[in-house]
Amino acid sequence: MKPSPELLARLGDRFEHAVIVFVDGDGYPLSVATDFRADPGRGVVALRAVAGDEVQPPIGEQVNVVFSHIRPQPGIGYDERRYMSLWGTLARAEGDELVLTPDRALGWDEEEVPFFEYSERSVPQARRYFEQVSAGTGRDVRPKLSCGWLFLRATRLPFLSATFVPILLGIAVAAYVNGFNWWLALLTLVGGAAIHLGVNVFNDVFDTQSGADEANVNPTQFSGGSRVILYGLVSMRTMALMASAFFAVGIGIGVFLAASRGWDLLWLGVAGALIGFFYTAPPLRLVHRGLGELAVAIGFGPIMALGAYFVQAREYALEPALASLPVAILIALILYVNEVPDRPGDAASGKRTLPVRWSKEAVVRGYEVAVVVTFGLIVVLAVTGLIVRPTLIALLAAPLALPVVRALRESYDQPYALMPAMGKNIQLHLVTGLLLVVGYVIAIVADAALDDPPFFLH
Repeated sequence: MKPSPELLARLGDRFEHAVIVFVDGDGYPLSVATDFRADPGRGVVALRAVAGDEVQPPIGEQVNVVFSHIRPQPGIGYDERRYMSLWGTLARAEGDELVLTPDRALGWDEEEVPFFEYSERSVPQARRYFEQVSAGTGRDVRPKLSCGWLFLRATRLPFLSATFVPILLGIAVAAYVNGFNWWLALLTLVGGAAIHLGVNVFNDVFDTQSGADEANVNPTQFSGGSRVILYGLVSMRTMALMASAFFAVGIGIGVFLAASRGWDLLWLGVAGALIGFFYTAPPLRLVHRGLGELAVAIGFGPIMALGAYFVQAREYALEPALASLPVAILIALILYVNEVPDRPGDAASGKRTLPVRWSKEAVVRGYEVAVVVTFGLIVVLAVTGLIVRPTLIALLAAPLALPVVRALRESYDQPYALMPAMGKNIQLHLVTGLLLVVGYVIAIVADAALDDPPFFLH
């Protein structure tokens, strides 16, 4: 960019010294530090002359003058990172000063653009660099990550809690009503996990194709996808093959379970797989139409809980569906909050999620209402006996929602400040779901140990 008077005026406030970088007569790059003062009115930077005769910047030639600042934070790292790099021609002024007339500038200030966003905005430049290196060496050169970390990132493996919670809940309900088969339970978990991983990987493929990943310059630990295709870590073809393999495993296990436990299970499995696939896949692209939360709630709530229950009991029932409703709402809220920092990129790529469509106040109020409904449902269902009463223990997880609401109000437009709350929101789903399972385990133990358990234990 062309240096403006405003940019030059800020140099004195933001930096304490300058470094002149140039190539000497023998072709070696050299750098020397010096003091400076900016003169915005003239559009120049005055630099104190460098002492000595051996290391002198060339007069009348292009040089690079770099201004930088960083503040160490012991035990933490650094902050206040910023730099400004000016290119221009040096001239000698009266006295001991050198004058730089800059014609090009490049810089970064952490206060204006967070480090992670700056890194994301540099991805296209990095990809061009690797393409140039590949062309120059005659072989494919790309960034690399160890196989284990690459698999973890590409599949987003930690998010499998979204699958395990409803399946374990469906199994727990079945164990309370009809008994338990551990082998079938394990097979159900593996099949559900395979479909989930396939959905994750396919989502990355379609988000890359739609431009959503490239438009999103504020990904976080919990949002923005794996980005392994965008970073050149894995090819589009490899990711598509990986997703297809996961779907093949999940579908294969689903067909086996349907054949051995009852073909009525098949239609539920087909519905779950289609919802997962068309979450981002054309032509439906459910998340682009603001239906992502509903799709996730159905797929990772009643469908998985009912499927797990059916595998154990060989029939459908109302109780596992009702027990899964709080879990369904909370998994939808994970997606809902994770979409908040993705708003600019999603809007740019035509991905019209609810946070893109709604105002900040509507989004925050929607979260608050959904949390109240979730824990209100638990109370109503448990007190009326539609699910076992020990599941009231899940109310202990409710306070986890408070920091999420607070962060949404205070850090709505700050993706990285919002990130801890996104993690807390995932904990809210996980802890609530596991406490619902614990509630059923308590009822199972009470039923086995007592001839006539008190009403609050069943």
